Amino acid sequence: MIRALFAGYPARWDSYEAPLRAAFEELGLAVDLSRDHTPETVDYVILEPNGPVTDFGPFTRAKAVLNLWAGVETLVGNATLTQPLTRMVDPGLTEGMVEWVCGHVLRYHLEMDSLLAHQDGGWHRVIPPLARERRIGLLGLGALGMAVANALRALNFDVAGWSRRAKDAPFPTSSGEDGLERVLSRAEILVLLLPDTSATQNLLNTERLAMLPRGARILNPGRGPLIDDAALLEALDSGQLAHATLDVFREEPLPPDHPYWAHPGVTVSPHVASETRPVTAARVIAENMRRGEAGEPFLHLVDRAAGY
Repeated sequence: MIRALFAGYPARWDSYEAPLRAAFEELGLAVDLSRDHTPETVDYVILEPNGPVTDFGPFTRAKAVLNLWAGVETLVGNATLTQPLTRMVDPGLTEGMVEWVCGHVLRYHLEMDSLLAHQDGGWHRVIPPLARERRIGLLGLGALGMAVANALRALNFDVAGWSRRAKDAPFPTSSGEDGLERVLSRAEILVLLLPDTSATQNLLNTERLAMLPRGARILNPGRGPLIDDAALLEALDSGQLAHATLDVFREEPLPPDHPYWAHPGVTVSPHVASETRPVTAARVIAENMRRGEAGEPFLHLVDRAAGY
């Protein structure tokens, strides 16, 4: 019998218990799933970051810590977490992210904000270019970034992407500082889907925001620290940027007195771009447990040095 500890908040347990049990049954896994196992008896920790478990030292038998979130920035620096750590790449979360990004790219592309601002009885005609004439820049080409890129390309947008490591893709991609400048310099709409690491914090600073075409727009459903907030506000005030839609922030919830709330060039989205879906995430957890029992490589194993 495999012993799995659900290390999350009570509300999460209510959402995940039934999908996890169903996923284990689908794979023929005999799992004793509980919120109350003592650490030394646990084979797998199913983890919600910032939840009740922060010290992994007592989990001497654990074969892996299976994260329920895509982000692992709060975990990679935990010196007690010496077990293999996996991040969540959830098909349901991916679908949700694709829908959010495509929706907001189309909102910008079709000038929907401008149309809604002119609901005054006047006949204001805004004729956007075709999607193939709209250049999209995408920073981050992991599972989420690739899925978003493919969906935007299916809509006929002109997509170019950048990642810290070189990637092969059926559209222009680049890496390194020169590659970043190339992607930024052409991006009328820029989408951020990078992880939060020491190498990506404040990636969009004053210098790099100036590389964008004047009047560019930004979507950030990735991580709040990717953007230098002061630099972004300055770029909006100067007209270098036309608008930014931000779903993630350095501090969440965003404080009521933060300048973003009142700025006419900012749309605040309360970290809802996508969410792990219990049914699809449970299948990922179950598959990794099956792999652990079979001695196979875990899916989505975290590279501690890279930070994701």
